Amino acid sequence: MTLDPRAWWRRRSLRSKITGSATLFAMACLLVLAHFGGGAIGSLLVGVADTELHHALDSATVQVAQGKPVDSAGTDTQVRVLDTEGTPVDGGRPPNLSEHDIDALMAGVSVLRQEDDPPHRWVGQVVYDPTGLPRLVVGSAGLVGYNEAVKEGAAWLSLAAVLASLLIGVATWFLVGWSLWPVRRMHAAAGALPQGERLPVPEAHDELRSLAEAMNGLLARRDEAVQRLRRFTGDAAHELRSPVASIRAQAEVAVTHPDPEFAQEVLAAVEEESERMSTLVDDLLALARSDAGESQPVGRVDVSEAAIAAAERLSADGGPRIRVDAPRAGAVVLCAPGEVALVLNNLLNNALRYARVQVRVSVLPAGATVRLLVDDDGPGVPVEHRSRLFDRFYRVQDDRGRGTGGAGLGLALVAEAVQRRGGTVRVTDSPEGGARFEVRWQAAGLAMWGRI
Repeated sequence: MTLDPRAWWRRRSLRSKITGSATLFAMACLLVLAHFGGGAIGSLLVGVADTELHHALDSATVQVAQGKPVDSAGTDTQVRVLDTEGTPVDGGRPPNLSEHDIDALMAGVSVLRQEDDPPHRWVGQVVYDPTGLPRLVVGSAGLVGYNEAVKEGAAWLSLAAVLASLLIGVATWFLVGWSLWPVRRMHAAAGALPQGERLPVPEAHDELRSLAEAMNGLLARRDEAVQRLRRFTGDAAHELRSPVASIRAQAEVAVTHPDPEFAQEVLAAVEEESERMSTLVDDLLALARSDAGESQPVGRVDVSEAAIAAAERLSADGGPRIRVDAPRAGAVVLCAPGEVALVLNNLLNNALRYARVQVRVSVLPAGATVRLLVDDDGPGVPVEHRSRLFDRFYRVQDDRGRGTGGAGLGLALVAEAVQRRGGTVRVTDSPEGGARFEVRWQAAGLAMWGRI
C-alpha cells in the first residue's frame, strides 16, 4: 500500500498543519542562517587578523621608505619585503605565494590561503625605497584553528537551529490550540443550539466575528427552510385531503346506492377530483424541484411564438376568447422553453377562469426587457390581496366572485419561474376592467412590432 503525501497532509487537523508548517519554515530559515553564521565566524577571524596585519604593515612601510631594515620580531605577524616579482630583498626565504597572489597583493587586495596549514592571511602594500625602487611590503599571520572554527561553528549553529525550531513548533502547537479554543466553544454551542436561537457575536471585529455572523446567517436560512417545509407540507396535506375525501365520499355513495345513472354522475365527479388532484401533485413536484435548485437548460425563447401557441391550445376548450398582440419578428428572452410555457399556461388559465368575454395577451419588447401582459375583463384582484397573491396555497376566489377549485399553486409557480431568471411579476388593474398580470424578462434580441 503506497502512501500519498498529499492525501496524508489533507487528513491532518488545522492545528497540526499550522504547527508543522511553522516548524519546517522556522527550521529552514534558521538552518540557512546557521550556514551563513559559520561563514561569519571565519570572516570575524579574518577581520581580527587584518587589523593586526595592517597595524604592522603601517610601521613596516615607514621603515622601508626610510631605508631601514624591517624588524617583526616579538609579534604574531611576519613582515617581508619583496620586489615587484615577488623575490625577497630582505635576505629571507621566498614566501609561500603564487604569481596570482603577488599580483593581487600588488593591487592592494588581501589574500587568504586556506590550503596552507594553518591557513595564512596576507596583506600587501607597494612602497618606494630611498633609491626610488618599488618594494612590495607584505604581512602574514597564521589563522590557527580557522577551518575547525568555521566547521564546528556551523555545526553548533545548525544544532541550535533545529532545537529552536522544535521549540517554536511546541509553542505554535499550544498557541494555535489556545487560539482555536473559541472556535471549539462555538462549535459546541452551535451543536446544542435550539431552533430559533443564534450564536453570540464577539465584540472584536476579527475572523471569529465573521464566522459567527456567517453561521448565524446559515442558521437563519435553515430555520426559514424548516418553517417553509413545514408550512408547505401542512398545506400540501390539507389540499390533498380534500380531493381524496371527495373521491372517497363519492365512491361510498355509489356503493351504497348502486344506480347506473347516479354512478355515471359519481364517475364524472371522481374524474374531476382526480384531475384536480393530478394537477395539484404536478404543481407540488414542480415546486419541490424548484426548491431543490433544479433548473432546465437556458436558451433563446420567442415569447411571441409561445404566447400564440398557448392561446391556440387553450382556445380549443371554448370559453372566453383569447386575443394576442405580439411582434412579428419575435421578442426573444434567455429562458427555458418549459418555464415560458408554464408561465403562459398558468396566467392564461387564471385569466380564463375569471374572464367574462375575452382575455388579451400582449408581448411588448422594451429595450433590455420583454414585457408579457395578460389582461382579463373579470372582477379583478383587490389591492389588499395583491402582495400575497403569489404565495403558495393563497387563494382569493371568494373575493373575485367565483369558486375555482384550484390549490393556489399556479401563480406561485409563475413567480418561481420568472424570478429564477432575474425577472419580475406583478398584478395591477387592467384597462379591460379586470386584473392585469405583468411579467418582465431580460431580452435576448431586438423585435419588430406586428399584430396577430
